[in-house]
Amino acid sequence: MGLLSVVCVSLFFSSTFAVDRGNFKTCDQSAFCKRQRALKPGQSPYRALLETLELSDSRLTLQLINDNNKVHLLLELYRLQGNMTRVKINELKPLKPRFEVPDVLIAEPPTETVEHMHDLLCSSHARPFRLDIMEGPEVLLSLNSRGLLAFEHLRLHKDTLDFSLPGVEHVYGIPEHADDLKLKTTDGGDPYRLYNLDVFQYELYNPMALYGSIPVMLAHNTQRTMGIFWLNAAETWVDISSNTAGKKPQTDVRWISESGIIDVFIMLGPKPSKVFSQYASLTGTQSFPPLASLGYHQCRWNYNDQEDVKSVDQGFDQHDIPYDFIWLDIEHADGKRYFTWDPHKFPQPKEMLQGLMDKRRKMVSIVDPHIRVDSGYKIHNEITSKDFYVKNKDGKNYEGWCWPGNSGYPDFTKPEMRAWWASMFAYDQYEGSMENLFTWNDMNEPSVFNGPEVTMHKDALHGKWEHRDIHNIYGLYVQMATAEGQIQRSGGVERPFVLTRAFFAGSQRYGAVWTGDNAAEWDHLKISIPMCLSLGLVGVSFCGADVGGFFKNPSTELLVRWYQTGAYQPFFRAHAHLDTTRREPWLFGPENTALIREVIRQRYALLPYWYQLFYQAHKTGMPVMRPLWVDYPKDTATFTIDDEFLIGSDLLVHPVTEEGSRGVTAYLPGAEEVWYDVHTFQKHNGAQNLYIPVTLSSIPVFQRGGSIIPRKDRVRRSSTCMENDPYTLYVALSPKKFAEGELYIDDGHSFNYDTKKEFIHRSLTFANNALTSRYLYSSVLYLSIVWHANLLMISQTGKETPVDFEFDTSMSVLTLRKPGMNAGADWTLLLQ
Repeated sequence: MGLLSVVCVSLFFSSTFAVDRGNFKTCDQSAFCKRQRALKPGQSPYRALLETLELSDSRLTLQLINDNNKVHLLLELYRLQGNMTRVKINELKPLKPRFEVPDVLIAEPPTETVEHMHDLLCSSHARPFRLDIMEGPEVLLSLNSRGLLAFEHLRLHKDTLDFSLPGVEHVYGIPEHADDLKLKTTDGGDPYRLYNLDVFQYELYNPMALYGSIPVMLAHNTQRTMGIFWLNAAETWVDISSNTAGKKPQTDVRWISESGIIDVFIMLGPKPSKVFSQYASLTGTQSFPPLASLGYHQCRWNYNDQEDVKSVDQGFDQHDIPYDFIWLDIEHADGKRYFTWDPHKFPQPKEMLQGLMDKRRKMVSIVDPHIRVDSGYKIHNEITSKDFYVKNKDGKNYEGWCWPGNSGYPDFTKPEMRAWWASMFAYDQYEGSMENLFTWNDMNEPSVFNGPEVTMHKDALHGKWEHRDIHNIYGLYVQMATAEGQIQRSGGVERPFVLTRAFFAGSQRYGAVWTGDNAAEWDHLKISIPMCLSLGLVGVSFCGADVGGFFKNPSTELLVRWYQTGAYQPFFRAHAHLDTTRREPWLFGPENTALIREVIRQRYALLPYWYQLFYQAHKTGMPVMRPLWVDYPKDTATFTIDDEFLIGSDLLVHPVTEEGSRGVTAYLPGAEEVWYDVHTFQKHNGAQNLYIPVTLSSIPVFQRGGSIIPRKDRVRRSSTCMENDPYTLYVALSPKKFAEGELYIDDGHSFNYDTKKEFIHRSLTFANNALTSRYLYSSVLYLSIVWHANLLMISQTGKETPVDFEFDTSMSVLTLRKPGMNAGADWTLLLQ
């Protein structure tokens, strides 16, 4: 009977190709959302008791009273270092403690003295309570300006607070939603929902919840960028309304959470880069990934056996296509018992992994957090004996249905559970694993096929807290423990690579995310751009979508266009459902194989640039893939653009996302900028909409004039094989004949760049006809044997220069071959 049930579940999920909206709640079906949303502006019962105001060195406190029930709240206000403000509101004397989210902040944020904080209250109103955050006479943001603050004292601890943003028309963030980059108003519809769910082939342009939740919203206008970080891991709904009728627009935002306290961080910018660094100071930066993980990943559900893996690996060599990782989905494990191998399909996993290692390639295997309830399964027995499973409301082990059948769910909120899980990645515990095996955490919302909304019951217990309190951080904990396991297995030397589907604020510290179960449809290709842009704005730079679409079979044109788009997104992986036809890159005819080969090679050529950008993201919090307004914050034309994007500051990409397209219109920002087509080197001025004819061979990509981009144009079978290959510097001159860039080099895989300062970080500058390389940081202990093979200079005039070079007058491109400079040395190249 148990076997029959497993088969039935598998058939049900494999034959369903559209989201069942009946599985997932709307606000009207969520009692607390409906109740809180029924509150009307101007009816706030909360009054500030100004006589209770107290000021200490690090905080301001003030009591609020609900005049309806006389319950007192305590407001704490902290001025944080770096131009941030923290506001916490809790019951003064709660009947029982409310959950406060741990492990998301990297440390308790340092405060500044509050002796100058009186200005924050100068426009506060006692009845009803309102708090204005100001800069001089200007109100930047108001809390409870519409009087929607609410604490439910006798129910399940719901809380609500509204924010008003004068002068703001554009808000972004709060992923994950399959929607436009600019958040829409929710008047007359559902609020945006933040509740990690396993949504099977999600709908587009919809505020419904998806796999991850990051409760961070950015507000932007020509004068300032700000951020709101609502630190709450419970189910949350976000209402947005906008008023643009008056002289000054205003956006109003209401956050509604099922439980917990109000703990909100206001990041006051004022520049976009400052907001990114402010948020990074709270939750950390993007982890610095191994270089190989920025290459191409080949995946499907499932590669059948070791021979299948070997055949696919050989196929890449036969067709001269580079790749770095091949992936194994759930069928590789013995009866879907994770940390094991199917003895018939994968009898010699080390032999398989060694074969990949010999070619300097790697593998990812899936390890999901639902554990098959089976007395013959070591992992289940150890979790049971250590009492590490989540409990149901009766105190027994919580069990639900997932891929293996009846499953238990480890309680990752327990540090001791996470430590044990990490230990399972040791080579003597995960039998058959080697150092080139990495990990994929799927289904970690957590997914429970027979649970409410395909997830865990809210009254399940994690120690003394209910699941409703911690739901949105469960997936973060899974990825955290997995990444720690990979680090520990190498003795703390090697960087991990872990892909997760569920995520929360802080997940950027542990690896990559992808956009989940998309479909082979043009609109899903199109929506991948704003989905990854939204994630990048809130710290998660390592984002990608399943190339080709997970469900259904793409047309050849769609597949080629998806490769061309995915090659310019941070995480580049092709993936497909069990029921789809095979779609390795060489299965669509020689002409299309050539197109796919070319775009994958372009990805590999740009790996030095990608790697440098991820180093920057790791150090500063700047997103790798970013909307145009981040670099052009005063250009209002960029504020709603989400069909093109920047990679760093220097590459602009406009994917082709319409079937049969013969041309696209791209916006080139910057009135003082020039942009060079990377395929033809044709120059275009900025601040214009440019129509670009396209064929199936490529998509529009432009390099900003004034930039220097390092490339490796000698592409091999994997990124590791390119380790000692020479660099080519692409120098695109500005109108003032100036250019600058950076080159970052380390070993590509270890923590030695941090622990031993073994890296090279060069500043590259072209000015006054001289190209110069200098150290950005001098305390380095890393030597490079890599040289610059070529220097390609893109200029604006056809004037020739008397040096030994190749010069294309028609394209104004100067190429110097084998100039003989070491990539790690100081040098100056004079053109005279």
